[in-house]
Amino acid sequence: MNRGHFHFGYKTAFVFWSLVPFIFANQDVRDSVSKAQEVERHLYESQLRLREVVFVIQSQRNSFHVQRAKRLQADLLQQTEVLQERPPAVLLLHALSDSEGDWSILPLLPYFSSHFGRNSSWLMFLEEETNVNVEKLHSVLKKFDRRKEWFLGKPLHDDESTIIHHYAFSENPSAFEYPDFSAGWALSIPLVRRLASKVQKEPLKSDFTIDLKHEVALYIWDEGKGHRLTAVPELCTLPEQSTRSQHCATTVGVRPPLCGEPVKREDIFVAVKTCKKFHLDRVPVVKKTWAKQASSLEYYSDHADPSIPTIDLGVPNTDRGHCGKTFAILSRYVSDAVPTTDWLLIVDDDTLISLPRLQALLSCYNPREPVCLGERYGYGLSQGGYSYITGGGGMVFSREAVLRLLASGCKCYSDDAPDDMVVGMCLSALRLPVTHSPLFHQARPEDYARDFLAHQTPISFHKHWNIDPIAVFHQWLKDDVDVSSKTTREEL
Repeated sequence: MNRGHFHFGYKTAFVFWSLVPFIFANQDVRDSVSKAQEVERHLYESQLRLREVVFVIQSQRNSFHVQRAKRLQADLLQQTEVLQERPPAVLLLHALSDSEGDWSILPLLPYFSSHFGRNSSWLMFLEEETNVNVEKLHSVLKKFDRRKEWFLGKPLHDDESTIIHHYAFSENPSAFEYPDFSAGWALSIPLVRRLASKVQKEPLKSDFTIDLKHEVALYIWDEGKGHRLTAVPELCTLPEQSTRSQHCATTVGVRPPLCGEPVKREDIFVAVKTCKKFHLDRVPVVKKTWAKQASSLEYYSDHADPSIPTIDLGVPNTDRGHCGKTFAILSRYVSDAVPTTDWLLIVDDDTLISLPRLQALLSCYNPREPVCLGERYGYGLSQGGYSYITGGGGMVFSREAVLRLLASGCKCYSDDAPDDMVVGMCLSALRLPVTHSPLFHQARPEDYARDFLAHQTPISFHKHWNIDPIAVFHQWLKDDVDVSSKTTREEL
C-alpha cells in the first residue's frame, strides 16, 4: 500500500470519527427545527378564522334568483353565528357592480384583490343551489397552507374533445380537469392577487364566454405556467340527504326547483324554426318526441308545407344566423294570429326538449317581469360586451320581455345575423337581465362531463350529429311519471 494513500485515509477516518458527535448533534438540531416548523405550520393553519373566508354567491339579477341567493347568504351567516364566529363577508355577485361581465368572474379579480387581499385568506365561490356545511368547510380549508397559491374544487373532465371547449386537449381530453361550480370552488388570496395583476396587465383575450368553469380553469392553468385544479373530496355534488354525503362540506339538490304548480301547457307557445331541406328528417323527430307535449306549437320555414304544416313568414332561409326569422316570430307572437300566452319558447328543429320539466321550472318565474331564460353565453364581457341566450338549447321569453324588445325598436342588421346574439345586444341596451339555467344545453349529452350531468335533471339538448336523437330524448328527457311529483318545492 502506498504510504501517501494510507496517510490520507487515516486522516480522513480520524476527521470523520472526530466529527460524529457533532453530526448527530446537528441532526438533532435539524430535527428540532423541522418539528418546530411543523408545529408552527399547524398553529398557523389552525388559526384560520371564518372571517378570513370571503363567500361569493354566483347570483343573478332575476327576482327568483335574488331570493335564492339571499336565502343562501342568510344560511351561511346563521351557521357562522351558531359557531360563535365573527361573520364573514358573503357577497352576491350580481350586486357588486352594474357590469354585465361580472358573472364571468375573471374581470372581477382586481376588485377582489383590492378589497380582500390584505385581511382575507380564501375566496369561496358558490352557486345558488349549493348547500354548505360551514363547519366542515372551515375544517377543509384549514388543511391547506393559505400562504400558498391554491385552486380547489371538485374536478370534472371531458371524455372526448368537444366543441363547447373548442376541442381543447384533443389528444387526451381527460388530462385537463376543471371545477364543477355546483360543488363550490375556492381560490387562495395569494393566487387571487397574482391573477388580478395578470388581468390588469394583460386584458382578457377571449371574445366568447361559453363554458365558464372550463375557461376559468384554462386561465388559471395558463398553458402550464400556472396551477391545475386540486381535487377536494369534501366538495360534493351528492344530494344532501344521501348517506354517501356524510363527509361532504357541500352538497346540491338533484331536482330542478318547483315554486308552485307547474305552468300549464296552454300558457306556453312553442315556435320551431326549420327550413325546407329539413322538413323530411328533423321535423319528424320533433313530432315523434316532444311536440306531443305542447298545447300550442307552430313550425316556421321558408316554405309553406300544409302536410306538416309549416308557416312561411316571408323571410328567406339563410345559411348563417336566423335573425330575420326570429324577429318575425316575436312579432307574430304578440299578434292576434296565435293564442295569447305568458311564455314563448323558440327552438331549432334539432333541439330536444322536455316541456313538462320546463313547465315545472317556469313556476319559479314571474311572467309579468321581462324574463329571457336559457343557457347563457357572453360576448366581449371584459370589454363592455353583452350576454345572450344561445339559441340551440332553447330561448324562453316572458310576454313582457317580448313586448319590451319590440317596443324598443331594436331589430336585425341583416336577416342572416345571429338571432340569439342580436337579442342579447337588445336586452343589454334595455338593461334587461339574461337569466342562465344550466339545465338548457346547446350541445349533445356526450359533449358534457358525465359527472356534471349526473346531478342534473336536464331540460334540453341540441344537435342530431352522430347520435340517434329519438334514443337521446328517451334516455335523457322523457319522464315516466309527472315531473312535478319528482321535484323539490322551493319555499321562497
